[in-house]
Amino acid sequence: MDNSPSFGPVTIATPQLFDGKTMQGPALVRCSNGIIERVDLGGAPPYGAAELPGDAILAPGFIDIQLNGGGGVLLNDEPNETGVRLIVEAHRRGGTTGCLPTLITDRTDVIERLAAIVPTALKIPGVLGFHLEGPALNRARKGVHLDPEIRLPTARDLAAMRSFGSRGHSIVTLAPECVPQSLIDDLLAAGLRISIGHSEATAAQVKQAGNRGVTGITHLFNAMSQLTSREPGVVGAALDDKRLFAGIICDGLHVDPVSLRIALQCKGRDRLMLVTDAMPLVGTRQENFLLQGRRITLQGERLTAPDGTLAGSHLMMMLAVRNAVALFGIDLADALTMASRTPATFLGLDSKLGSIAPSYRADLVAFNSKFEVIGTWVAGRPMQRTQSACDPQE
Repeated sequence: MDNSPSFGPVTIATPQLFDGKTMQGPALVRCSNGIIERVDLGGAPPYGAAELPGDAILAPGFIDIQLNGGGGVLLNDEPNETGVRLIVEAHRRGGTTGCLPTLITDRTDVIERLAAIVPTALKIPGVLGFHLEGPALNRARKGVHLDPEIRLPTARDLAAMRSFGSRGHSIVTLAPECVPQSLIDDLLAAGLRISIGHSEATAAQVKQAGNRGVTGITHLFNAMSQLTSREPGVVGAALDDKRLFAGIICDGLHVDPVSLRIALQCKGRDRLMLVTDAMPLVGTRQENFLLQGRRITLQGERLTAPDGTLAGSHLMMMLAVRNAVALFGIDLADALTMASRTPATFLGLDSKLGSIAPSYRADLVAFNSKFEVIGTWVAGRPMQRTQSACDPQE
């Protein structure tokens, strides 16, 4: 995971600190060689410290396990190092310091092109792995995924997909009812995490997949079988099974606030993760883009295909955190946990990311009382500059 160049030494003086568990008062966070060395509560900032303004909060950097694009780039259109870098840099402005750029269902050669650049892409600051959303989905719940490309993975698909598991921390979203159980075993053995999405699975099928090692649910409530009286579906199984982590899109459009609150009551902040499912328009002033030949239009904050289907979101993680406080009706600490420590735990990175404590990597975000990002650090390197913070010590 140590794929980002470290920067050295910096002390950040913050009036408020969220350490990954609790909100603290003034603190000094000293980082060196990309790692947090010590955290001191109170005390005067030393000479050369990066001093945050009076309403600032320093928190663990956000981790987004599902983002399709940003900065005018859709990963499917540019599955190369330049495309990945532009997407990551766009989302860093929203406080995301670690992410899994997401490839939605596409041709075999597109998967192979992305697989070929994984070794170099993982060196881009903030790239933790990739998310392959498809192609083994259920057409009945395809959303905006291209119907002709939804398929049981071919031998070529599988060879490319397996290669993502050998490096980084990558995810495959699939519909378990549409694949043989041996495929799940194969992908898990390759080192991939598996998430259930775009699925009509029964609760029993979800449980069976969980017993085999599946650990995630992709954008809970959206594009999946719903909770009913006699068949709980993917939604009911996800809410009931304490083993499963679930991503959720908190933009006020994909999921009703009542459903958001029910999900949190069932899953808790340690199993429910904020995701953006963001599309290319994030970080731009553009109002439309082409998604595999279809014109997607932004109206307000809603992205829709010509038939009215929601097509991802126009969301950055800082806005998702703000929305979570308002729509879930929760403390800021809970929202920040769902944006950092919980996805770190899901990815198996909670001993390195998601907390501000000695020996953790110095992936950090600073924001003000208006939920505006004023600074980010990846492995101690200041990535988002402002007039008040981010400069390292000499």
